[in-house]
Formats: sequence, C-alpha cells, structure tokens
Amino acid sequence: MKSEFNNRIDAQREVISIINKLDWKEELFGLSAGGIARWAKANSIPVGDQLYALVVSAAEKLFFLANKSQEQITGEYRTLSIEVGGLIRQIEQVASVR
Repeated sequence: MKSEFNNRIDAQREVISIINKLDWKEELFGLSAGGIARWAKANSIPVGDQLYALVVSAAEKLFFLANKSQEQITGEYRTLSIEVGGLIRQIEQVASVR
C-alpha cells in the first residue's frame, strides 16, 4: 500500500511541478478543485483550455485513487494509475508549447 501512496503523491507533485515551471501570475498550489479553480482564475485560464482540462482530469483520477480502500486495490486502480501517467505526459506536452 505504501508504494501506491507514494506513487499518488509523486504524481501530484509532478503535475504541480510541470505547471509551475511556466510563468504564471499565481502558481498552482494543489490539485483540489478549489486550488485548481483559484489558479485558473488568477491566471485567466478559461475552463475550455486544454491544459486546464488535463489538470482537472488528472486531479479527479488522483482523488479517486486516494479514496480507494486497501481492499479495493485492483486492476481498476492499476488502470487509473496508468491513465494518470498518460495525463502527466500530455500535460508536459501541452505545457512545453506555452
């Protein structure tokens, strides 16, 4: 279980780090709905923005993973973990052209 926890935390840190490498008026401080909304508002990022959508999607999947109990660590968990990895790569790609 510890490795899954560390992987989630590492994934969250990676998303935040990628985003904060860009020059924003205000950095992204966390992947909560409120944290993302604050970052988007402070930086005038529209809801339809691709980077915004990717960050929201990654945050939702990470939140879901964080709320799975130990008994529920299954193929679904692994699948979502892989999806988060793909989202992180997409975030890197989109961020690299900003």
